[in-house]
Amino acid sequence: MNAPVSLAATAESASRRDARALPTPAELHHALPLEPALARRIEGQRQAIRDILAGRDDRLLVVIGPCSIHDPESALEYARRLAELAPRVEDRLLPVMRVYVEKPRTTVGWKGLAYDPDLDGSGDLARGLELSRSLMREIAGLGLPVATELLQPMLAPYLDDLLSWVAIGARTTESQLHRELASGLEAVVGFKNATSGDLQVAVDAMRAAAHPHQHFAMGPDGRPEVCETPGNPHTHAVLRGGHGEPNFRAPQVAAARRTLEDAGQNPRLMVDCSHANAQKDHRRQSEVMLDVLNQRLAGDASLAGLMLESHLHEGKQPLVPGALRHGVSVTDACIGWDTTEHLLTTAAERLRDA
Repeated sequence: MNAPVSLAATAESASRRDARALPTPAELHHALPLEPALARRIEGQRQAIRDILAGRDDRLLVVIGPCSIHDPESALEYARRLAELAPRVEDRLLPVMRVYVEKPRTTVGWKGLAYDPDLDGSGDLARGLELSRSLMREIAGLGLPVATELLQPMLAPYLDDLLSWVAIGARTTESQLHRELASGLEAVVGFKNATSGDLQVAVDAMRAAAHPHQHFAMGPDGRPEVCETPGNPHTHAVLRGGHGEPNFRAPQVAAARRTLEDAGQNPRLMVDCSHANAQKDHRRQSEVMLDVLNQRLAGDASLAGLMLESHLHEGKQPLVPGALRHGVSVTDACIGWDTTEHLLTTAAERLRDA
């Protein structure tokens, strides 16, 4: 028989954590509503992405933007530039902006705008959630589809109505919680291969996300609830390399396509031009993109999308509050805007001439 838990032990345990109340999803949606006209535009953007992933639209999907958002001002400047560029390439490309407000950490570190908007460890999540929703809403208002990686399932209800494309990362693709989350999203979901390079986890995730689920969730009023999801048929695999080895070249793409076809899953793929595919060198993203583009031009229609980490200025910088350079990443190094503009316009021109 278990011994009773003492009140003193319970009090001691409670004293080890500091709990602060957050707004509920419903409260944040009320403060920062999604207007009907913008909701219709977002649904149209989701459908355009679905059409590309289904092969009904032969444009190339390009998810592009900062590795992470740490400064809403520079993110909006980037968004305005991308929104200005989009009409010049949208006949052959569909640009979708990365607005990543959560960052997975291998051990510890800054977790993103939603968690620590002041970049100082103070963890003002209430302000982080407000900033994240406000920024996504403003970027969507510029006409850009919004993409993010969903890391914490409890955060999703605050933002999911604004999202057109969602990444489930290499560390979480195996997670049952994230597969259940994906099964209820309206957005298209890309599952990355594992950090080892294993694609089977993404295949399994796609199969799981396509099915209905009953799972624990947080409701709009902040109460726990049983969520019944219909299943999400709009998922795909993302090749990001693994253990320092790339998997974007033609033989690996062909093998990935066969694996997906044999499993009865969508064989149309996205290539992440960063991470192991670039061997952690941001400048090699251009090489990866051009290689994938050449495969497309050679007739491989399974290559439906690309992902690039790009910011206003090239490189990265240490996170030192008060000493940050405008428009430079504080997480992974990014290509700069001049390179970004050149890559997108070059890709559109080459696809037009094909």
